[in-house]
Amino acid sequence: MSVAQRVDEVARRSYGRLVAWLAWQWRDIAAAEDALADAFAAALARWPVDGIPDAPEGWLLTVAKRNLLMAARHQRLVDDPACTVLLPSEHDAAPEAASLPDSRLRLMFVCAHPAIDSSLHAALMLQTVLGLDAARIASAFLLKPEAMSKRLVRAKNKIRETAIRFEEPGKDEYPDRLGSVLEAIYAAYTLHWGQVDMAFSSELVSEAMYLGELVAAQLPDEPEALGLMALLCLCEARKPARLDAEGGFIALHQQVPGQWDRDLVVTANTCLARAASLAHPGPFQLEAAIQAAHMQGVMSGDVPWSAIVQLYERLLALAATLGARIAHAVAVGHARDDVHEGLRLLDDIPAAGVAAHQPWWAARAHLLAMGGMHAEAADAYGRAIGLSAEPALRSYLDGRRKACLALASRDSC
Repeated sequence: MSVAQRVDEVARRSYGRLVAWLAWQWRDIAAAEDALADAFAAALARWPVDGIPDAPEGWLLTVAKRNLLMAARHQRLVDDPACTVLLPSEHDAAPEAASLPDSRLRLMFVCAHPAIDSSLHAALMLQTVLGLDAARIASAFLLKPEAMSKRLVRAKNKIRETAIRFEEPGKDEYPDRLGSVLEAIYAAYTLHWGQVDMAFSSELVSEAMYLGELVAAQLPDEPEALGLMALLCLCEARKPARLDAEGGFIALHQQVPGQWDRDLVVTANTCLARAASLAHPGPFQLEAAIQAAHMQGVMSGDVPWSAIVQLYERLLALAATLGARIAHAVAVGHARDDVHEGLRLLDDIPAAGVAAHQPWWAARAHLLAMGGMHAEAADAYGRAIGLSAEPALRSYLDGRRKACLALASRDSC
């Protein structure tokens, strides 16, 4: 492995943990990120000469701490008590694993501070705690990278200028901040779809699953934390059945349930049952229940579309997200055997928000094909293919497009 590859590997695995620890100690997110970025640059310059250290995380942490001290001295703040915490030692190493999750979770709750624009909470966590760049974050929120970058800079400036306290909120503050924390974890998980870099994709999944488990374990009486864990487990449980032996995509209704991860399904069901006992339904619980209903339908051979529509209607009443509206339209088309009603619901979504949104075009193509409008379906599948980054999914959609073209040709004869 080359030095550049080793630095990249450490960045993927440890960036979020290191910046969270530095930010918590220094009380400045932007300064921590800058110091760590300089440390990575130093690694690229020094490791080819000195060799890769035995503890690369410890090396990066020491250099970053020195960078922060130098900046403090430059600002004549060397007597600030915060500086003494960062004094590097020859015995410095990466923070112990047991302490890292707490620092990261506390930092996520800081990013959800009410003084920061709530629309930026999740994005700020994705960049600060997980180290995602503005372009990747922007794709999750359907924004341009430049716009997202400017918003994140403003949010960090707000933290510094208003001296937002870096402290774990009291239990009475959890309800107001927890939703943003859960949203960020779920966004991190969903961002792994379509990533060309498989190592990066795997890291995102691992981070999201770990943080989801951590939140659910630390807040066992928060039903939405349990709902998110159930949702993540159900999605991950299906992963072994998602591709065939040749790497081809397999849609949920065609998957073999025996290939699903049984332990994850059991964990999901346990979390859902516990959440239901708390009698306070929320979006993540409903999304998990919808996934569970789909999977039960695959196992029984009879998908309960009417029940799924009802779950989506409850979900839309709480959180009318773009994804929920699209999925609801498809469920309506199935449950009521009325693709035109499903298409009408899709068309009710503002065109500006879906023109470049792959799931909308895939859903439209599916409903059109169900209704026998094969030529129109082929066109919609073509649009969906152009907006898909994942090779296996592109191939699957192309197969559906070709099938529609063949049927359209037959219809015209």
